[in-house]
Amino acid sequence: MVKDKLIYNGNEKQVFSTDDPRQVIFRYKDVATAFHGVKRARFTGKGVVDNQISAILLGYLNSHGVETHYVQILNDREQLCRKIEIIPLEVTYHNRIAGTLAARLGLEDGFKPANTIIDLTLNDDDLDDPLINHDQAVALGLATYEELDVMYDIARRAGRLLTDLLGKAGLELVDAKFEFGRAADTGAIIISDELSPDTCRIWDAETGERLDKDRFRLDLGDVQYSYGVVLDKLKAIMETDQ
Repeated sequence: MVKDKLIYNGNEKQVFSTDDPRQVIFRYKDVATAFHGVKRARFTGKGVVDNQISAILLGYLNSHGVETHYVQILNDREQLCRKIEIIPLEVTYHNRIAGTLAARLGLEDGFKPANTIIDLTLNDDDLDDPLINHDQAVALGLATYEELDVMYDIARRAGRLLTDLLGKAGLELVDAKFEFGRAADTGAIIISDELSPDTCRIWDAETGERLDKDRFRLDLGDVQYSYGVVLDKLKAIMETDQ
C-alpha cells in the first residue's frame, strides 16, 4: 500500500489517498479542538493513543457484523480505511443525557433516562451542527428514508456493542457520535470516522470520572492521561477475550 496525496487536512486528522482508489490512509494528529475549532491545544502523543483506541473499537465492530471504514492499523499514527462518499449527518447514541443535550433539555448533566436516545444532526460547523429530522434530511437530498433507517439501525447496534465492550473494561459509554458514508468498494452505508474519547463520552464506571474530550472542553486537565487510561483498559479486556 502506497500513501499518495493529502486529500483532507482536518483539525485532528489527515486523510491521504493511496494507490488503491477504494482505500485511504487516516493519520491522527496530536491536536484537540472543541467548540468547532474555537478552542485548540496540542497534546504530545494524543494522535498515537487516538489511533490505537479507534482501531480497537472499529475493529471490534467489524468483527461483530457492524461494517466500518477501518481496515487495519499501519503504524503508531496511521490506519488504512475504506474510502467513502461522505453523508453530512451525525447520529448520536445516548445512554445518558450529557453536554449540550442536557443543557437543551434542562436536565442535570449525566441524567440517566429509562430509554436510549438517538439524535440526528446536520454535520455543519457554520450552522453549529443543528438537530435535523428525517424529512428535512431527505428534503436536503442528504439521504433517503431507507438510508436513514439503515444509519439508525447501525447506530443502535454499534452503541449496544460498544456499551457492552466498555462495560467489561470498567468503563461506561455515555454517548457516541457516529458518522456515515457510502463505501467506494460496495456502496454500502458504513461507519466512516474515528471512535475515540474525541467522539465518545466515556466515564469510569465506578467513580464517574470523565475520561474523554470533556476534560479538554471543561478545563479538567489530565487529557492525555485520561485517554491513556481508556486505552489501557481496552487493551486489557481485549487481551483477556483472546
